[in-house]
Formats: sequence, C-alpha cells, structure tokens
Amino acid sequence: MSDIDARIARIPSDLEQGLLPGYAFNDPEIHRLETERLFTRAWCFVGHESEIPANGDYVVRHIGEDPFILVRDEHGGVRVLLDACRHRGTRVCRAEKGNASNFRCPYHGWTYSNTGDLVGAPAIRTAYKGLDKSQWGLVPAAQVDSVHGLIFASLDAGAPPLRDYLGGMTWYLDLMFGLTDGGLEVIGEPNRFVLDANWKIGADNFSGDDYHTVFLHKSMWEIGTVEIPPVANMEGYHVQAAPGHSLTFSIANDPDEPGPKFWGFDQQVTEMFRQGDLTEEQFDIARRSRICVGTVFPNLSFIIAPLTEDPAHPPTGLISLRQWQPRGPGQMEIWNWVLAWKGTPEHIRERSYRASIGTFGPAGLFEQDDTEPWQSITQMSGTAYGRAIDLKLNYQMGHDDIGFVKEVKDWPGPGKVFAPRYEEGVQLNFYRQWAHYLNGDS
Repeated sequence: MSDIDARIARIPSDLEQGLLPGYAFNDPEIHRLETERLFTRAWCFVGHESEIPANGDYVVRHIGEDPFILVRDEHGGVRVLLDACRHRGTRVCRAEKGNASNFRCPYHGWTYSNTGDLVGAPAIRTAYKGLDKSQWGLVPAAQVDSVHGLIFASLDAGAPPLRDYLGGMTWYLDLMFGLTDGGLEVIGEPNRFVLDANWKIGADNFSGDDYHTVFLHKSMWEIGTVEIPPVANMEGYHVQAAPGHSLTFSIANDPDEPGPKFWGFDQQVTEMFRQGDLTEEQFDIARRSRICVGTVFPNLSFIIAPLTEDPAHPPTGLISLRQWQPRGPGQMEIWNWVLAWKGTPEHIRERSYRASIGTFGPAGLFEQDDTEPWQSITQMSGTAYGRAIDLKLNYQMGHDDIGFVKEVKDWPGPGKVFAPRYEEGVQLNFYRQWAHYLNGDS
C-alpha cells in the first residue's frame, strides 16, 4: 500500500472521533485522488436549464478540472460533452457561452454538431476515406439528469441514478425549489472568482458551519444586513439528509412567531407559493424557515435567506447557488448563481440580485469575511510542521458528550436531525463521503 493510500485509509477512524487530518486541504496527492476517484464518479452540478433555454444554446462548465460543453441540442435535448476534439484533443468550444449548431476544432477543422456527432473535416473523403464518423463524436458524460431545473452529470456509467444518489436530499430540494408551478430561473450571469483556498472548505462551511456566524459575521448583524439576531439564528436544525448531503435550517418554532417567513421573501413572491405536490410537513417547514444553507455533495452549495448589501434597504429573500471548483490542491474558482421564481416582479428580482451579489459576490460583505480564514486554513494545511506532527483538526462540537445538542426523533423529513445548530455532524457527514470516494469504496 502506498503512503497516500495508507493515510487516507486512516481518515474514517479519525472522523469517528470527530477529527480531520490538517493535510486534507492542501496536499497534491489528495488532490490527485479527488480528480481520479471522486469527480469521475460522483454526480456534479453543471448548470441550470434556464441558462440554455433555446436549441443550440451552450455554456462551458467543469467537472473537477475537466472542461465540458453543456448544450441544448438541435432536438431540444440536454447534453454534456467533453470539450476535446477526438483528433488531437484540442478544445473545440471557443467561447464561454453562445448559440451554435456546431463546434469546429481550430487545429485541423474537425466539426461536430451540437449533438456531439462528427459531421465533417477538411478533405475528409481523401484524408479519411473509410473512417466511421459515428465512432468519433465528442465524448458525452456517462449520465445526465436534472431535478428542479438543476442539471447534474456523472462520468461513471455505473453510478446510481441521480435521485438515488441524492437520497433524502431530494425531499429538501422539493421543499425549497418546488413551491411554484413555474419553477426557478437564473438571473444574469454567474459570478466567478479565484481564491487561494481548497474547494472542500467552501463545501464544509455550507454543510452547516453556523458557529462561525456568531463571531466572524458579527458585524453583519451590527450594521443590519441580517434581520435575525445571531443567538436566535442558532435555533434550528442540522440535517444529514443522506451520505455527503447536509443542510441547516434557522427556523421558527411557532408559525405565528415574529420574524421572516418563507426565508423573508416579499409577499408578492410568497403569494405564488402553493403546497402542490409537497406534503403538509414540507410546506410548513418552508413557511417557518428563516435561513437555509446546504451542500449537495461534492461541490454544490446553496443559501436561501433574507439579506441586504445596504442597511438603507431592508433584507430581502434571495436564492444563491454556489459551486466550489477545484483549481489544484490550494486554489478554487467560486461560481455564484442568483435565482428567482419565474413570475417574480422585476423590481423584486433586481433587489434580490443586488442583495445576493453585495453579500456573496466577489466583493460581497459575507464573502470578504469568509475568504480570509479559508485562505489561511489552506496555507496551514501545507505546513511542514503540521505534517510532521500529523496535525488533527477538531470537528467534535456535538460529538459524543461534547455540547448539549440532541438528536430530533420527531422531525418529519428524512435523515439524521439535530438541534440546536451548535454541532458539526453535518460537516463530518460531508467528510465521511469524501473519504469513502478517496478510498475507492463502491
């Protein structure tokens, strides 16, 4: 057994003690295994259906560090195609987004339709007489599926179907994104910026690190960008919805309790909400919810909350999707989408967009708070002394007899649920699944 395999084999036992090895956030070998064993097998978010509404629309996205074309083909089907010419491997998509009936390699001119089929090449009858073009199309992702307009792809033909992979998380996605008949759509373009921090730190934070809000984001409450007081905000639930997938609710115990309902969305928006296919329990949780944050394993997160970038404006409900794209062991590219329900009045959409970008955009108030410690965590993870002493990080809040968190037995939804939100089991749930993939488990 190699040294790295021996080290990752010990991680599950560390996690059972509420410990995580410090090297997890900045190790070239760990990063290599993530690209080989995790991102080639898990279901990864690649975009929202509203980003490619018309036939021929495409955007360029990544699974791990591999480039893919997310395209609505000429027949209206959604495809995820590896952006690599089958001749020499040159990338064939020359823009980040657009509309195209075909993609042409700039090196030798091999041309592919937006279905991925090879349709032509210069002097093809002379140079490639007898070539079976049907065998040389762009390589598709092994599986593509969607839920509530969120498009996912897996590079593993043997991976379970998407809804099986999501498990209990589907119940919560229904609760959050299934409130209207029209569904959601992306507002504007996703923001993108590069940070010298490991991708897992963002996924970890959004799995349910509510504890940092009491201290790191204290000023946000002081200046009025958040409506709920910090201590009251800690009341609520941590949910391990399924292996790897976790979320956290700040929620009112009583539906008549003062404070935001339906995550603080304007009444003109909440009037569109209906129980529909949701259970009474799902609709009740949505109605009482103040803030919801979560991570769909491995690297898609979301936040639904009433926030404002400027205390001159009251907090407004917003939905943001966040993706933590690895760019080597010590760097990630953060993608940030803002969504709104179809039919939302334009002035509310604009206010929601400004609030989202001003809090969780490249220069957002919360973003500036978070990114400083995330970078220093990554730097620490690469220290020689930390490796020499096998530094372990503490994830023991709520673990065994530490703290006073209790498991909630009468919660109506799936998963393991704990209250209040002073606990770190949701993050351990993320890392157990991460270690599962790194160890090559089926």
